[in-house]
Amino acid sequence: MDSAKPVKHLRVLPHVLFVLATGALNACAPSVRPEVAPTPTEATIAVATPPRSPAADFVVPELGPDPLLEPTLPPGDVWERIRDGLRWADASKDPRIDAQLRWYASNQEYLDRVVTRAQPYFRFIVDELERRDMPLELALLPIVESAYDPFAYSHGRAAGLWQFIPGTGRRYSLKLNWWYDGRRDVHESTRAALDYLQDLHDEFGGDWLLALAAYNSGEGRVHRAVRANAKAGKPTDFWHLRLPKETAAYVPKMMALKRLVTDPDAYGVALTPVTDAPYLARLEVPGQIDLAVAAGLAGISMREFYLLNPGYNRWASDPDGPHAVVVPHDAQAVFSDRLAKLPREEMVRWTRHTVAPGETLYSIAQKDRVSVEMLQMLNRIEGTAISVGQQLLVPTSALPMSTYAGEFASALTGRLPDQPLVDQRITYGVAPGDDVWRVARDHGVSAAQIARWNGIGPNDPLAPGSELVVWLAEATADGNTVQPVVYEPLATTRTINYVVRRGDTLAVIAKRFGVTTGQLSDWNKVPKNKKLRRGQRLKVKVDVTQESSRS
Repeated sequence: MDSAKPVKHLRVLPHVLFVLATGALNACAPSVRPEVAPTPTEATIAVATPPRSPAADFVVPELGPDPLLEPTLPPGDVWERIRDGLRWADASKDPRIDAQLRWYASNQEYLDRVVTRAQPYFRFIVDELERRDMPLELALLPIVESAYDPFAYSHGRAAGLWQFIPGTGRRYSLKLNWWYDGRRDVHESTRAALDYLQDLHDEFGGDWLLALAAYNSGEGRVHRAVRANAKAGKPTDFWHLRLPKETAAYVPKMMALKRLVTDPDAYGVALTPVTDAPYLARLEVPGQIDLAVAAGLAGISMREFYLLNPGYNRWASDPDGPHAVVVPHDAQAVFSDRLAKLPREEMVRWTRHTVAPGETLYSIAQKDRVSVEMLQMLNRIEGTAISVGQQLLVPTSALPMSTYAGEFASALTGRLPDQPLVDQRITYGVAPGDDVWRVARDHGVSAAQIARWNGIGPNDPLAPGSELVVWLAEATADGNTVQPVVYEPLATTRTINYVVRRGDTLAVIAKRFGVTTGQLSDWNKVPKNKKLRRGQRLKVKVDVTQESSRS
């Protein structure tokens, strides 16, 4: 007898017991039964199980698996899906792959951090790759590009999971303005990145490794390297090309990750499981929405909302779109229900301000806790001139602006603020020798903030004896110092290391990153007129929400 048969009989025996018990009960029941439709299980069994004589040898009918009896399997692991979707040949013996593998294998904590950070986005990216029939190795690319940090910002002004520079982002229809940076929007940047990678794959004759090299260093550079090898009679595959140091290590990193994912045990590492279940839901909203209102509709914190919607720079979504928000998958029903009941005028609130005698654009901005730039943009004002009686549209956020800034910053840094910030306005008397930068540095704020709060330029001279407004934060109850309040909505910085190139000066670098030569000089203890040497490293503090102000 086949040893599998008894197991099969035991598996379906409950079906039989149910049928026999039902028949016995029916024999004793009145002949008239209530008109009750059978349950799906009863109907299925009644059809699949023919009547049999009690004296007949009992044979278990060949029933299929019953969903009521089969255990419900928990969601799988996204890593298993990736292993099943790996396509690239991996026959290279290039030592650069081994070097990268050794690094990953000896940095388990780094891998843990990256996978934890990737959890909300990983399943979505794998789904998109499968939908497009693209290799699932590409789900590993954000590990190399950004360590799966949606707020990542590089010395080359690349941003987001997929590290788009502004020019390439616009080329692939990623919107970039004061309100919104599509390079950080997980859904939009993934769409653009996969479009770009597919274009590169086609451009380089179906060679994914050349496509990856081009993604890192540009199509032109890879084409030139291919032509140079062809002209010299050398192989033109990636492993034989002469490319910049960063690009030469880029593809080996991807191949090392492929090997590690294929068999992590072989390299002594553990990959944190990522549940193969939907995490994100992207929902359309009928117009601009205050992000605090959106977070409230979804029942999540502002910090979590910014982590799921890292493309938003400000306290509200872009008035011109995209009109979409991302919420946890299990929150989409409650979000949609609450949104349907929310009056349109409650999505974002606006007031009209009539300019009174003596008011300036700065004083109105200060009173309403918004920036001068916001008022200029919303009211299409060039310069700062306004007239008495003029009507200005002023946004009214659901929460204080400092709350949005703090929540954005905690999402960006991955840390929650230890203490709440409490507003404190002081008046500073300008001393001889003071300039905007010195005052800002002494008070722990930025020169740009001092300039905005006082309606002056960052490089304007200060008259001794004049007064400046400075906003700080009060000490907490236990006397600890807290960070100053940032009133410019979401003005948030990341420190990057910039390697000086040929022809660079402090002024050139400052212009590239939207800072001043004075700031670069202070951050790096470098005299303003000192000549920089090629390869020198400089620290630059970049406001990740101000990209649209730079060309």
